Amino acid sequence: MKRGSTLFLKMALIIVGIPVLLLAVVGGIWLGNNPVNPDFDHILYPIIIGTYMSAIPFYMAFYQAFKLLNYIDRNQAFSQISVDALTKIKYSAIIFSFVYVVIIPFVYLVAELDDAPGLIIIGAIPIFASLVIAVFAAVLQRLLQEAITIKSENDLTV
Repeated sequence: MKRGSTLFLKMALIIVGIPVLLLAVVGGIWLGNNPVNPDFDHILYPIIIGTYMSAIPFYMAFYQAFKLLNYIDRNQAFSQISVDALTKIKYSAIIFSFVYVVIIPFVYLVAELDDAPGLIIIGAIPIFASLVIAVFAAVLQRLLQEAITIKSENDLTV
């Protein structure tokens, strides 16, 4: 496979990864130092800590996705290492979702104090988005594992 065939996906990963890093570093520090409403800062700090914690599984999945694209470039897409990368992406997405499930009660408290019910829906978006990614990675993992099994059976029969 040509090396540039996954270039678009790699660029998309970088375009997503850099703003998340900037938002985590600049936005999180700024929000921690300048809360919009100082009455909510005791509730705001667990949310900031949780978002920083969610960066760990996000970048673990980011790295595994980049590795998976490199495997595709090297014609190793139908191998066990690709299945392992998809497994790690799946678990990273589940951990990411779990972190935001822990954060959502604090978001609820802020929404209740500020009378902003839409904040709960915005806080739930990362949960559902990461669960969709986890399910998609699980389906791809299963399909790839079955394709590898069929390929190995065909290699044995020839």
